[in-house]
Amino acid sequence: MQVSYKKMFKLLIDNDLKKTEFAKKIGIGQNTLAKLSKNEYVSMEVLAKICKGLNCKIEDIVEFIDD
Repeated sequence: MQVSYKKMFKLLIDNDLKKTEFAKKIGIGQNTLAKLSKNEYVSMEVLAKICKGLNCKIEDIVEFIDD
């Protein structure tokens, strides 16, 4: 099963936020941001920070795709 963060990046665009600025604001590093950009798995702690920063639910930022 693969993971996709397209929904999260769309929310960033809709809210006129740049990826790097948002990452600094919520306290995630460049390596984590790179993992998100490559649709790789990240920790639940990171997902919680993103949800809090965007004031949304996890299903608003993550999508699981069957292989």
